[in-house]
Amino acid sequence: MNNMTILVVDDDPVIRKMLEKRLEKAGYEVLIAEDGYQARKMLPQQHIDVVLTDLMMPGSIGGLEVLDIAKNISPNIEVILITAHSSIDTAVEAMKKGAADYLEKPINFDELFLRLEKIANMQSIMRNALDLSQAMDTTESVASETIQNLEIMNAGLQSRLNTLEAILRDEQISTYERIDKAIDLLTA
Repeated sequence: MNNMTILVVDDDPVIRKMLEKRLEKAGYEVLIAEDGYQARKMLPQQHIDVVLTDLMMPGSIGGLEVLDIAKNISPNIEVILITAHSSIDTAVEAMKKGAADYLEKPINFDELFLRLEKIANMQSIMRNALDLSQAMDTTESVASETIQNLEIMNAGLQSRLNTLEAILRDEQISTYERIDKAIDLLTA
């Protein structure tokens, strides 16, 4: 079972339905937006891992604009652009803006699933790195506190040793008094 949520954004109802069915069958949670306007409303309201969007859609919010909106909401949202009108320039522009990938229509589902698997693996690596970083921060904090406590304890012991040495060297009092004072200091 895949635990990623994918937002499919496409103005073509047949493509939307086909993507929805194939992605759900593969175990993904799928949300649908009929155009860029609907995607713009959904993106801030839902947890979305991947946006799968058509590049060319009616209106002023196309795939590149959906990419910008998604990345502004969270740089962790991955975006895959889909187009029937392949263009190297558009692909380069999309990648510069942070697109995870670029697919041509008709969609090769094996290729799509490989790319989604790559994204899932990268997200897992990022989560593990974050967990490791937090564990290291906690360990560093605990180690720092332990060192500080040991230094305080060491300073206290050093002070007691200095006092003990002074008592034992004090020849103005008898040996028995020195021993009594030393024992009192050690048992305090």
